Amino acid sequence: MSGELIVIGISHHTAPVELRERLATGDADIPGQLRELVTEADLHEALLLSTCNRVELYAHAADPHRALERARAHFRERGGDSVESCLYHHRGAEATHHAFRVASSLDSLVVGEPQILGQVKTAFELANDAGTVGMLLGRCFTRAFAVAKRVRTETRIAEGTVSISSVAVEL
Repeated sequence: MSGELIVIGISHHTAPVELRERLATGDADIPGQLRELVTEADLHEALLLSTCNRVELYAHAADPHRALERARAHFRERGGDSVESCLYHHRGAEATHHAFRVASSLDSLVVGEPQILGQVKTAFELANDAGTVGMLLGRCFTRAFAVAKRVRTETRIAEGTVSISSVAVEL
């Protein structure tokens, strides 16, 4: 099965909290939304990560350009036209690199916070249960979990302040 890994979404880097809240999806609604996205965007595989700081679609698409356009339309339908200027995307190796950074908490609002890895694992389980994870996303995220563990083990990333709450208390 040919194609390419893509990721498209918004995060604390690109969108205000109000917009992220409009796009956020609860765990119970993720399987249905994944199946809808797989059909709408003609995806081979899909995983939706929805947290308070990011909403991202990771996908394996035969036609990445077409998939990105359809995913953009999906996000606009949910978040309004203002979402367009906040969306970012990555393809291929850049998408894999992004997944590793997110799972390792290197792309978090508070670098080193431990919650994101659990959130990524939950998103993976939900996508797997929905039947939208195949070989490419399976390998990518299994490796992302290993990379995240290695980052935490071999660096001092989790020492000190590791949550938004603890940063607020310090301030």
